[in-house]
Order: sequence, then structure tokens, then C-alpha cells
Amino acid sequence: MGLSWALVEPVVVINTVGTSFFDTALTLAVYNRTLEQADGQSDHAQALSAQFFLIHQTLASLLSLMSTLLLGHLSDRLGPRVLLVVPQIGSVLAKTFLLFFMLFQLPLAVLYAGSAVYGLSGGSPGYWGGVVSLAALSSEEGRRSLKLNVVDFCSGVAGVLGGLLSGYVYGIGQSGVALILTSLALCTLGLLYSAFLLSYPIPSVPRGHSGLQKAAPYDRGAVALLFSAMILFFLGMTGAEGVLCLFVLKPPLSWDSVWTGYGRAATSAMYLSSFLGVLLLSHPLGDVELILLGVVSNCTGMAILAFATRSWIYFFARGVMMFACIPMPTIRAQLSKIMDSQMYGRVFGLLQSALAVTEVLSTIFFSSVYPRTLSWYPGLCFLISCTVSYLSVIPILYLNWRGIRHGCVAVLDVDHSYHSINTAEG
Repeated sequence: MGLSWALVEPVVVINTVGTSFFDTALTLAVYNRTLEQADGQSDHAQALSAQFFLIHQTLASLLSLMSTLLLGHLSDRLGPRVLLVVPQIGSVLAKTFLLFFMLFQLPLAVLYAGSAVYGLSGGSPGYWGGVVSLAALSSEEGRRSLKLNVVDFCSGVAGVLGGLLSGYVYGIGQSGVALILTSLALCTLGLLYSAFLLSYPIPSVPRGHSGLQKAAPYDRGAVALLFSAMILFFLGMTGAEGVLCLFVLKPPLSWDSVWTGYGRAATSAMYLSSFLGVLLLSHPLGDVELILLGVVSNCTGMAILAFATRSWIYFFARGVMMFACIPMPTIRAQLSKIMDSQMYGRVFGLLQSALAVTEVLSTIFFSSVYPRTLSWYPGLCFLISCTVSYLSVIPILYLNWRGIRHGCVAVLDVDHSYHSINTAEG
């Protein structure tokens, strides 16, 4: 089998393009249906759409909690194939519900069934847990931050491509049908690649021990701090991004399908610029500084979005957010370095489950606040997002201070090798 079959990046690219097509089709299909129900009243349609996506996202996230941890344990025993393939099966099935919704003019409630199927199969937490586990297992410890940022870079490239094309494909034939069919074809291709062509490394087990050996001890305090940093950053970011896709459809922006595609492309472009930032700045800055740079970039751009009354302000804000995608993969890389490789499945599954709960809470909060502020200041959600995401720097700075105090510092060398100086906990 060739080297290319050992890479998870093609799966990420194919699925991200397919998912980008699906997200555009879903957003516009739901908004158009609610606009009909609201007799053309934009604010009412915005409120109905926000309520739908709240239930839709909550259903998928909560149900994924029941399956992701189980899939994570199976992944540690059977390999990461389980954690990567099963959620993709659910994704393909969920997309067929949207296709039927469009073809047969079914009620919006049908889409909840698709969300439930996706959640029970592991959903986004299961899928990304599998991607991160496979990427971590297939990379050297010293280059793991770069590897995980490469995965995000590939996701960003695919997102830009999907965003730019989705608006045009949406208008082919019956509105949205060609787009969702293309999305289904791409996601099916990614599933077949993952199931039959992709090779999976096996977690290393010390010689003379069985695969059931107890994992090595690790710094639980550091794990908790890294978890909390990711949760706080994600809490502020995900809910605001969720309402942003509705914010751009209403006056004064009033975007159509083409501009919506441009907006998604600009969002995905942050993955590209974040990867370049890691590539160019990792030598002088190091992991902690890169994370802080990403947090500041994200929060500043989100604050600007709160005052977006013209399309150019939106794209200027996305430009300011050029390093916003650095924190998540970099924190994941730090987490993988303090964990035994035999625990990647369950730990990353647990992390993604925690992020799924965070996404539910964030979606509930921002989707509840947004309709109530439409009449006087719809940008308030983005200011709240900025404030919450800034709190994620606290555990990162504390962990860095604790490491300096105890003499345990991860130093980024010029060849990207990390030299760890271990100390006892406490």
C-alpha cells in the first residue's frame, strides 16, 4: 500500500467539502421554509430558524454523548478505524434526510430525524476524535503540533473550496438538490476511502506486555487545565458562529446564496492563515504564545463583527481572525504529548464529548439571546462571545506558570523537537 493511503488528510478534505455543501444547503433550505411560514417577515423567520437550529444541534450533540465514549473505548481496543468510519456512515444517512426534505417538501421535523441518526453514530465529536487520534498516532511527538495544524490547514483549504462553490452549485436545477447530491457523493467517497483504503497505525505497546496493559500515569491537573481552556474557547466561539450564519441573511447585509458561499469561504480561509502562522511563527513564539495569539485574533475579530453593517466589515473582521484556528489543534497536540498513546481513543473521545456538551450549552445560550436582541442590537452575541473566549487564556497561563515553577517546560527547538523535563506532580 502506498504512502498516500496512510494519510488522514484526504478524508478531511473530501468530508469538509461535502459538509460545507451540506451546511449551505441546510441553512438556506431551513431559512427559506421559515420565511414562507413567517409570510416574508425577516425577523420572525430569523427567530424560527434560530429555534430550529437550536433543537437540531442539541439533538445531535446530546445523542453523540451516548456513542462517542463507547466508540472511543472500542477504538483503543480495535484501532481508530471504528472511531473514524462509524460517524461517517451516520453523516451519509443524515444527509439523505435533507435530500428527501427538498424533493418531497416534507416538514422541518424530518430533519430532526437526520440529526438524531448522525448523533447516535458519533456525530462530529466521534469523527474528529477519530481524525485527531489517527493524526497523533501517525506523527512523531516533536512534530505533532505541526501535524495537527496541517490537518486543520487541509480542512481550511477544503472549506474555502466548498464555500466558494456551494453558492453556485446551489442554483443548479431545483434549488439545493444538486448541492446536497454532490455533498452525498463526496461524503460517501470519504467513507469508502476510510473503510477500505486508509491504513491505520496500531498504538505502540511495550515489548512483553499485552494490549490490555494499564496505561502509564499522567498529569491529571494538566489534562484538566487543557480541557478547560478548550472548553472556554469553544464555548464563546461556536455559539456565535452559529447565529452568524443567520445574521448575514438579514438586513443590512441581506446575503444571497453566492455571498453566503463567499462568507463560508472567508471563514474557512482562517484555517489556511492559521497554518501559515504556525509554520512561520513557531520558531520565535512557541506553543503558549501561539495559543494566546490565536485567542486574541479570534476575539478581536468577533468584536468587530458586532458592528458589521456592510459586507466589507464582515470580511475585514475575518481578516483580523486570521490566527483564530491556532488554539484548538495546538492544545490538542499538547494534550497528546502528556497521554499514553493507548488512551488516545477514549481521551480524545471524552474531549470531543465535552466539546459537544459545550456546543449544546453555547448554542442554547446564543440562540436564546440572539432573537431577543434583534430589535435593538443583534451584534450583542458577538461581544459576549469575545468576552467568554478571552477567559480561555487563564488556564493556559496558569499551566505555563505552574510548569515554570515546578521546572517542567516544553521547549520548542529549532527543528520542532520538544524536549520535556518531567517533574513529580504537586
